[in-house]
Amino acid sequence: MAINRFSVAPLWQQTRTLADVAGGRAPADLVITGARVLSTYSERILSEREIWLSGGRIAAVKPAGAWKAGPAPTTVYDARGGIIAPGLVDPHIHIESSMVTACAYAEAALLNGTTTIFCDSHEIGNVMDVAGVEAMLEDARLAPLSIFLTVPSTVPATSPELETAGGDLTPGKIGAIFDKWPEAAALGEKMDFVPVAMGDPRAHAIIAEALKRGRPVSGHIYGREFVAPYAASGVTDTHEAIDRDISEDFAEAGIWVFLRGGNPATPWNSIVEAIKPITELGVSHKRFCVCTDDRDADDLLAFGLDWVVREAIRCGISPEKAWSMGSLHGATRFGMSDEIGGLGGGRRADLVLLDDELKPRNTWYGGELMVEDRKVTPVLEETLEQRYRYPSAAYSTVRLPKSPKLIPDLPTEPVTVNAIGIEMPGIVLPHRKVAIEPANDWTTILQKHRLTFVSVIERHGKSGTVANGLLQDFGLTSGAVASSVGHDSHNIIVAGTNEADMALALRAIEDSNGGIVVVRDGKVAAFVGLPVAGLMSDKRVHEVAAENQALKEAWQAAGCTIPYMGFNLIPLSVIPEIRITDMGLVKVPEMTLVPLYD
Repeated sequence: MAINRFSVAPLWQQTRTLADVAGGRAPADLVITGARVLSTYSERILSEREIWLSGGRIAAVKPAGAWKAGPAPTTVYDARGGIIAPGLVDPHIHIESSMVTACAYAEAALLNGTTTIFCDSHEIGNVMDVAGVEAMLEDARLAPLSIFLTVPSTVPATSPELETAGGDLTPGKIGAIFDKWPEAAALGEKMDFVPVAMGDPRAHAIIAEALKRGRPVSGHIYGREFVAPYAASGVTDTHEAIDRDISEDFAEAGIWVFLRGGNPATPWNSIVEAIKPITELGVSHKRFCVCTDDRDADDLLAFGLDWVVREAIRCGISPEKAWSMGSLHGATRFGMSDEIGGLGGGRRADLVLLDDELKPRNTWYGGELMVEDRKVTPVLEETLEQRYRYPSAAYSTVRLPKSPKLIPDLPTEPVTVNAIGIEMPGIVLPHRKVAIEPANDWTTILQKHRLTFVSVIERHGKSGTVANGLLQDFGLTSGAVASSVGHDSHNIIVAGTNEADMALALRAIEDSNGGIVVVRDGKVAAFVGLPVAGLMSDKRVHEVAAENQALKEAWQAAGCTIPYMGFNLIPLSVIPEIRITDMGLVKVPEMTLVPLYD
């Protein structure tokens, strides 16, 4: 987080200098001239303007050529008729989902015109507790990006009886993070929405730690019946609006709606339906933002927040309003509109030069040119080569039990299986009852009922628990797939058609302290190593993106019906209807364990 990295002089000197520059009495450090200006305040594009910068901040927006009448600026940059807009502000993301560290994430963000993010680091919190969150914050402080933390609120996501996590962020620990770290801007998404709605004491004690400090509370919710009690509990934003009706419910309940856009081939592009209260019902856009939420490495480059803004335009929002939803609105939600999200005097000089399609060409961060003509500048390149190194404990977080059992016992009599159904888009998983007859081997049963083995293995060196289950319609034709990013406790999830390939996939992850792997015919077909807490690579974003693209191709070739990011959600035991954790099959929202065989 570098929100004040350019403010080295006393505040009164900064404001006096800015006033002198704006009044034409002192030279600007930089003038960007020959531009159109996208005003997020009036939601207009103003022609023939220029922006004067001083000390990493905006001094003034002036008519084009005005700089010639006063003291000569240090540098003049010709925008050649492009559109200057404020840098984008992403109100909800998870850095760990991108598979790279915060410093590496900054490269992709700046290429996409994003200069500020609000990240929820509950993934590394689930693995390493407070130490993981604080390591992420140290990483963020070195990144050339303004990074704020929405403090992880639901670690673990459910009770210890339902899953084993590496971390346990109690109300006291969360309060201490707020008090220690100025970057802690809000409480992160309160994922256990059923306990919140039902008045669970711990859930409400955590919310209270934010409210008593005047911090906003972010949410995560499925089901219209939960909206009213959720809002009454103090939650004031959510990114989980999946259709027009619940999006409207959120807006009327006073909850900010973060419209999530993502790769249309994944479940993360809910903006198309959730934006309809604005486009179809006449609801004001003033409390709607756009966000990215989860992005893997190559989608981070191809589907950044700028893409989500353009997706909003495609859905019927004007360009000016859409860019405001991507910048000023997010800043306003977190009480930072006087600092970021607009081009007013005194604001940070976080700027983007756009073409007529609103695609970023240049990005200035605090007045420094970080991206030019869609390429990293030497200034940014130097910063990215000095990335944060995580502590050694982060490289030893995969501690598996010896010889875990990966497939269930073969039934010897007729049974009914509590199977996990796979249906697109792959977030909500239906509970299916599958009646099976005994057979001489599993292959006959799997093929007849379209089933695949699935197991979750505790990896934090605590309980050593393993749970076996069955997926229906997962589509895997042969071999196995596995991941150390099994949300939210991030135990290992492995699925396969046979135990040998499942064991090989598990060993590949254990040997690398984390990763995502595809195994075919007894060999590793694709692998992305994630040695940092079993969640992130320590490479640059383009390197990880290339590895990830190869993984996606192997994943698709294996026949899997949902993307691997959806696969990672199979253990997420707060989303209906049935999940599997290291403790067994969990029914949601009942939050009870059920056996594999009835």
